[in-house]
Amino acid sequence: MSLLILGIVLFLGIHLIRVLVPGFRSSMVSKIGEPGWKIGYSIASIVTLILLIYGFGRARDQTPIWSPPIWMSHITILLMLFALICLVASLLPAGHIAVRAKHPMVLSVKIWALAHLLSNGDGAAILLFAAFLAWGVILRISFKRRERAGEISLRPFVSAKYDLYAIIIGIVVWGLIIWKLHEWIIGVSPLVM
Repeated sequence: MSLLILGIVLFLGIHLIRVLVPGFRSSMVSKIGEPGWKIGYSIASIVTLILLIYGFGRARDQTPIWSPPIWMSHITILLMLFALICLVASLLPAGHIAVRAKHPMVLSVKIWALAHLLSNGDGAAILLFAAFLAWGVILRISFKRRERAGEISLRPFVSAKYDLYAIIIGIVVWGLIIWKLHEWIIGVSPLVM
């Protein structure tokens, strides 16, 4: 469990640098340049993600803290459809989904974390998904403050066709995850929970 905790702290800590230490990024960019920062940040993100995944894999088969009812997995599967549509919307030019969600990738992570909290009752899963949900809430609050301060601006609406793309691609990815990808990557089929 200690590797999982370390992975969570490091991975989410890296992704909260602007919240925790607002001037750190700009000072590092001035020292090593934008490309150097991006490379270092990417490497740190990948290494800490691997640590987090490895720690989660090692801590997974513990005694359950609670046993979610079987129908919770159905709610999780449905919520994941919305999470994937938001994720895809965050990667495309802004349609209505991205504009209304304001920060669709953060919303996607929050939905993913909440959905998985509903259907997982072991300590490692509760810790992991609660941490990501808290990270999403903290980041959203930070974005709202930065928007009010004029530090960031929301993406402008481009076209409703990107909503259609987000929905279609989101449904396809969702179907692939349910069909086999979740089982191949995580080792558990979402249909057999």
